[in-house]
Amino acid sequence: MTTDVHAHVLLPSLQAEVERRVPDLVREAAALELTRNGAESLAVSGPMVGARIPQLTSVPVRLADMDAQGVDVQWVSASPNHFYPWAPEGLAVWAANEANRLVAEHVAQAPERLIGLGLVPLQHPERIVECLDDAVLGRGLAGVEISSFAGDVELSDERLEPFWARAAELGAVVFLHPFGCSLDERLDRFYLSNTVGQPAENAVALSHLIFAGVLDRHPQLTIVAAHGGGYLPLSIGRSDRAWTVRPEAQRCAHAPSTYLSKIWFDTVVHDPDALRRLIEVAGESRVLLGSDYPFDMGLDDPVEFVRGSGLEAAVVDRILEENAAQLLGRRVRA
Repeated sequence: MTTDVHAHVLLPSLQAEVERRVPDLVREAAALELTRNGAESLAVSGPMVGARIPQLTSVPVRLADMDAQGVDVQWVSASPNHFYPWAPEGLAVWAANEANRLVAEHVAQAPERLIGLGLVPLQHPERIVECLDDAVLGRGLAGVEISSFAGDVELSDERLEPFWARAAELGAVVFLHPFGCSLDERLDRFYLSNTVGQPAENAVALSHLIFAGVLDRHPQLTIVAAHGGGYLPLSIGRSDRAWTVRPEAQRCAHAPSTYLSKIWFDTVVHDPDALRRLIEVAGESRVLLGSDYPFDMGLDDPVEFVRGSGLEAAVVDRILEENAAQLLGRRVRA
């Protein structure tokens, strides 16, 4: 079963209710998006997303596109604009649980072909475990999607320890997908907010996980990194050098490169050379087919991208089918 682990759903009713409850905060968030992305990019992104509303909301349209791409199974996660990292505690918890409900309803329309991922309020660590349980045990989802950071919460934050422990216990997928970039207006032109910002955020977030020893303490964690893990797999030697010579970089037990084989990565790297390098450093068992469906920065033909990257047939089969099936075998069934 060819499986795409990186595809999105839009939840209009959730967004409308958040706008109704906290219109001032929504306007502040929109102003931050303008700062981060720039007016030119937002003017392009709005119509782009608008044209893809059917793909983002309709299961029959989604299934037809999957058939055209040769994809049998798709993991569906909320569009990152539903993270609401600025939301106060009560609203954030409600929004995460509502997203879990809506994603579960979406994938239930085609349960043999769609697998859902829920949300948790990353900026409120004390409430994350209950939302994880709601997603996995309450709604039957395979795990949750998180951003690279939220407010003052980095993935190395000690307050997240109960979340990592519970996710490992459940065998839940934790899908790391950035929303926004902390470089803000430095990336506000030429669409750098995405082309540079997304890979940078992936690299920073994974580095927090690795250097803080999270994967040492929770070796059973199932972390799936979007966008091939960003820049980190391509420049991991620099991290190894820091671990060797800098005492403050030695809080993980082993060289950072060794942890890449403990993380899963999708194939949304847009470059066959980058895909081959990712396989080299992470291992062929740790790379999963992804598309970023249906956004314009995704892979239009994700299966053909993998097949055309000069890989051995057995490696292609692992990426398209086997690795995702083995990964999901780790989770606790609701």
